[in-house]
Amino acid sequence: MRLVVAEVQPDGSYRVLDEDREMTRLGRGLYRDGRLGDTPMQQSLQALGRMKAIADGFAVAELRAIATAAVREAANGRDFVSEAWRRHRVRLEVVPAEEEARLAFRSVTRHFDLDDQLTAIVDIGGGSTEVILAAGGLVEQVVSLPLGAVRLAERYCKSDPLRQKHWKALRRTIDQTIEDAIGKPPFAAEVMIGSGGTFTNLAAMAQAERDGKVTTARDYQLSRAEITRLLARLTETPLDVRRQIPGLNPQRADIIVAGVAVIARLTRWLGTQRVLVNDRGVRDGVLLSMIDDLSGVAPASRVQPPDRLELARRFARKCRSNERHCEQVARLAAELFDALRDAYALPPTGADILRAAALLHDIGYLINHERHHKHAYHLIMHGDLRGFSAREIELIANVARYHRRAFPKKSHANFARLDRGERRLVRRLAGILRVADGLDRTHGQVVERVRCRMGDGWVRIHTSAARDPSIELEDAKRKAALFERAFGSDLDLVWSRPKGRS
Repeated sequence: MRLVVAEVQPDGSYRVLDEDREMTRLGRGLYRDGRLGDTPMQQSLQALGRMKAIADGFAVAELRAIATAAVREAANGRDFVSEAWRRHRVRLEVVPAEEEARLAFRSVTRHFDLDDQLTAIVDIGGGSTEVILAAGGLVEQVVSLPLGAVRLAERYCKSDPLRQKHWKALRRTIDQTIEDAIGKPPFAAEVMIGSGGTFTNLAAMAQAERDGKVTTARDYQLSRAEITRLLARLTETPLDVRRQIPGLNPQRADIIVAGVAVIARLTRWLGTQRVLVNDRGVRDGVLLSMIDDLSGVAPASRVQPPDRLELARRFARKCRSNERHCEQVARLAAELFDALRDAYALPPTGADILRAAALLHDIGYLINHERHHKHAYHLIMHGDLRGFSAREIELIANVARYHRRAFPKKSHANFARLDRGERRLVRRLAGILRVADGLDRTHGQVVERVRCRMGDGWVRIHTSAARDPSIELEDAKRKAALFERAFGSDLDLVWSRPKGRS
């Protein structure tokens, strides 16, 4: 358990006034019994009361307390939350795993330059490990792994030092869990940035070996080979000797093997050779989010925020998307939507969803070409796309996801999460987007405008272009199958020169 008391600075940073921490092992026994034990609960509540008293002594203006995996998973976790309020008037917030990951990510983006890097951000706790894969500072994938240091140590570290059969079982579980959750990584992470006690203790041990002393774990760098060597040393060392290792907190000696094993196996799976240590972690992310929530700006000085489609454009630029092509596709998609809206009862809200999806449909190229439609889905879902509700973002991500390749299917988890009406809308919007994308196949913005005529079971798109758009028309027709299925109409495309041109 950790306490940080901080004073907000004018530039949005903070100055630490006091810190406190105590190892109460709230999760001890949880992963065997499914419940928080009485003794760890009482120790944790006592520590919480002491920390609350320190905060009160500073007369803090805002207090936020969060609980993570142990309280999240325990059958009696709500009892602990209730007791925290009853005894100490501390409102304990049990954060979801994804929010825990985002807090760690928030800390990393504040203190590390992620531009032009493929990065894995990893936070190891007692019950779980949160992993974020980010390309150039944009989130591609977020996973929570049940691979906390306490959880694994209780289940697999049954010998001292660790016997080969117990090490193999630990390694096999870690590898299988990573494979099931992450699958084939979308990219090889050039660097891993890690937070949590396992990382800081690993850095301190490495520092003691290299320099003969420990100064700070902040931004400390380790190589994958160094981590592998330290892990081998730890697995071969009895617990009482581990407690004497310079740099290793003796209270963490019983769980360090499990924690370092997670780091070693993750670096192997993600192809990472370099690990940086962020000693700030989730608590820093909490402080930064609290500072964001402070309303210190006078209403008169507030600037009118940009509209949400402009924010989508900014997001696309951050992903280095082809702006001219995406603007052309968005414009043509909007014209098609307007032409079809009344005849097919398309909802007005679909217009912005379609335009945003068109502006963002190619952002997955930031990761790679082959699966860029799938990467676009993840970047949109996990990116900071402001101005849209969470549900709208999910629809935008799905429409962009299906701008090429496979049709939407209920067997796809991302599509199955939508309700029936949303699935129908995604099919239609993605069908329009595919046709619009085809109408700029050469990326030359040849098609100037489109209009539609409709009849029973057919739609004809008339394209206006100063020069022959045959390549565009051919590609749009090739991509029209989803449109035809979604609208129940055959699609025809024709070209006419603008009047007054020859």
